[in-house]
Amino acid sequence: MKTRIAASLLLGTALSFAATSVAFAQDKQDKTVKIGALSDQSGLYADLGGPGSTLAAQMAVEDSGLTAKGWKIDVISGDHQNKPDVGTALARQWFDVDKVDVIVDVPNSGVALAVNNVIKEKNGVYINSGAATSDLTNAQCSPNTVHWTYDTYMLAHSTGQALVKAGGDSWFFLTADYAFGAALERDTTAVITANGGKVVGGVKHPLNTADFSSFLLQAQASKAKVIGLANAGGDTTNSIKQAAEFGIVKGGQKLAALLLFITDVKAIGLETAQGLSFTETFYWDMNDASRAFSKKFAARMKNGAPPTMVQAGVYAGLIHYFKALEALGGNPHDGVKVVDKMKSIPTDDPLFGKGEIQPNGRTIHSAYLFEVKKPSESKAPWDFYKLVGTVAGDQAFTPLSESKCALLKK
Repeated sequence: MKTRIAASLLLGTALSFAATSVAFAQDKQDKTVKIGALSDQSGLYADLGGPGSTLAAQMAVEDSGLTAKGWKIDVISGDHQNKPDVGTALARQWFDVDKVDVIVDVPNSGVALAVNNVIKEKNGVYINSGAATSDLTNAQCSPNTVHWTYDTYMLAHSTGQALVKAGGDSWFFLTADYAFGAALERDTTAVITANGGKVVGGVKHPLNTADFSSFLLQAQASKAKVIGLANAGGDTTNSIKQAAEFGIVKGGQKLAALLLFITDVKAIGLETAQGLSFTETFYWDMNDASRAFSKKFAARMKNGAPPTMVQAGVYAGLIHYFKALEALGGNPHDGVKVVDKMKSIPTDDPLFGKGEIQPNGRTIHSAYLFEVKKPSESKAPWDFYKLVGTVAGDQAFTPLSESKCALLKK
């Protein structure tokens, strides 16, 4: 009797172990992925992200080559309407109901910081290319998050620093009244004061403002050499257009477009935008690889626009994500594990080139200081930029020694 019981126990243990091993093997070989492109699909950031970011995600799936190897990869999209509560509700639904593995894009730093917490809670993957706040890889960093493309530290230490060194040593800020604007003004102010300049004043404006007249009049009256626009998308284009109507630049003050996208320049027009200095990490006309991708992208966009750096970041971030999944031999549906693998592999894609993902989740690649061309210098549609200088990745982004990310203390 004792012998039969012992044998039964051994058999049960063996079967249980075998079942666990099979389940683990099946999980390791799981080749299904669901991507959620969470963006502003209809508001002031729709042109820089929106449908174009969804297209970029689809193109990354196609170019990864994984579907030809038996992977099943789906892309869904959602509109966060620039509201943190809407963004977090969508993110929860995607993880709990739709079984999304990775969320990409998410322009609007207020939404991004809220969604960042949900993704950590659900142990998903977050590849941010749309939101600018440097807090995503500093005070509010997460083991589940990779911050691609750009951030407020980079914008401040490239555009802001260049303008101060060129003589723009007094500033007045027009700042979007939410997390992004606050972070951009904070990081730029630090650069201004560190380089011997000063901030003489500032004013905050609501998101998606139509009339900037009262704000611009305050900036004009400040006599600051530089009016720093700590806003983005439709707010940036509106403030620049209305500044031209007030004759602010002709009056001797300089506009600092701290965050400018190619779609903004198109909306403003070269006549008004010419001479603006700004920083981006991607431009469609940089090299043969960027031109080839942009040609394919524009052919599939309803308005024929080339990709913005946000949309390029969606593509590049997912290309690297797919490399990590291949290296893992399947999708473990474990966000921390996937992000750890992404960090262990050097980045290398046709749009941003070679780089790396730091332990705090910050992707390191070059940044470029551009100037908007004069109308007479533009030779083709979307031929808007001339390159002024290049900032190496290790100089463009927050040094790890200055990062406040808790992940670095482990």
